[in-house]
Amino acid sequence: MERKITYLDHAATTYVDPIVVKAMDPYFTDKFYNPSSLYTPARELASMVSDARKTVAKWINARNDTEIIFTGSGSEGDNTAIFGIAFANRHKGRHIITSPIEHPAVLETVEGMERFGFEHTIVPVDKSGILDLDELRKAIRPDTVLITVMFANNEIGSIQPVAEIGRIAREKGIFFHTDAVQAAGSLPIDVQEMNIDSLTIAAHKFYGPKGVGALYIRDGVPFERFMLGGHQERGRRAGTHNNAGIAGLAAALDLACSKMEENNKKIIYLREKLVKGIMENIPDVIYNGHPEKRLPNNTNFCFKFIESEAILLHLDMLGICASSGSACSSGSEDPSHVLAAIGLTPDIARGSIRMTLGRENTEEEIDFVIERMKKVIENLRMMSPLVN
Repeated sequence: MERKITYLDHAATTYVDPIVVKAMDPYFTDKFYNPSSLYTPARELASMVSDARKTVAKWINARNDTEIIFTGSGSEGDNTAIFGIAFANRHKGRHIITSPIEHPAVLETVEGMERFGFEHTIVPVDKSGILDLDELRKAIRPDTVLITVMFANNEIGSIQPVAEIGRIAREKGIFFHTDAVQAAGSLPIDVQEMNIDSLTIAAHKFYGPKGVGALYIRDGVPFERFMLGGHQERGRRAGTHNNAGIAGLAAALDLACSKMEENNKKIIYLREKLVKGIMENIPDVIYNGHPEKRLPNNTNFCFKFIESEAILLHLDMLGICASSGSACSSGSEDPSHVLAAIGLTPDIARGSIRMTLGRENTEEEIDFVIERMKKVIENLRMMSPLVN
C-alpha cells in the first residue's frame, strides 16, 4: 500500500496544476518550433511568447510587456538583474545595498561583485525579519547604484515594506530590485505603486513548471546583458526560448493571481490552525517571522533542545514533508543565516522547522500534523541530553 504524503513544503516547490499541464502540452509536440525563426509556424510561437509577456506584465502592472524577460529560474533572474543593472551603472558608483535575509541567489551574487570592484552594505532587520528603514537611509552613499531587498522571505515568511524601500530608492536616484519569487501568486504586486525597477519570479513556486522564470526590468533602467551567445529577449538574455515552460508560467500565474483571494482565505485558515495547534500543545517553541506581515502559507518554528534533522527524519517516516529552511541551503551544517539575522542563537536555530501550505492541503492533514508533531517532539526530547 502506497504511503500517504502530507506535503508541507510549498515554499520549496509546488506540483504543476493540471490546467497548466494542458496549456503546456502542445509545445512539446505539434508546436515545437523555435520562435526566433522566420517561417509561419515559428512566428505563431513568437506570438505565444509575446502573449505570455503580456500576462506577466498585467499581473505586476508593468507598463509594457517588453519589460519582461523570460529566464531559466529565479536564481538566474536575480543574478541577471544585479549584474546587469550594477554593471550598466558602474560609471556612477559601485555600491550595492541588501539585507541579511536574502536568498543565496542575491547574497552570493552581491558578494561576488567584489571581484569587479563593487562594495556592499547589509542593512539589519528586526527580530521579525523586517528591514530597518532608518538604517537603510543611513546606508545610502553617493556611489550607491542598486538596492536589492526581497519582497517576502522564503524561510520565515516576513513581508518587507517594499513600497517604502522603493520610494526611498526613487528619491535618491537609486535603482531598486526585489526578489519576488515567494510572493508572486500569493501577494498583490504593483511595480508602479511600489516603485520597483526590477523584479524576479519563478513559475514552480505557484504551480507552474520548474526551469522557467521571468524578470521585470523597467524601461529606461540602464542594463548590461549578463548572458552572451544569442540575441533572444531583445538582446538581453541569450538562449532558445523554453516554449512549454513560458506557456506554463503564464498559465500558472494567471490561475494563481485570478484566484488569489479565494486561495489565501483557505490557506490562512489552515495556517492559523497549525500555528495554534503547535503553540498550544508543544512547550518551548518559538514562532519565527512577523505574526501578521507574512506570506499566507508560511510557518516557521524553532523547537528547543532538539535539532531539525532529527525532527524531519521522524516526520518523513510519517509521510510528512517539511524542511528546515531554504531548499537551496539543504545539506549545509550551518544554522540558517536568516534565523541568525533575527537574533536567534545557533543552538536555537538548529531546531527550526518550516512548514509551508498549499491550496491542496486539508484540515484533516493539519490535525494529523499537529497530533504527530507533538509525539515526535516529546520522544526526541526524552532522548535529548539538552533537556534537564
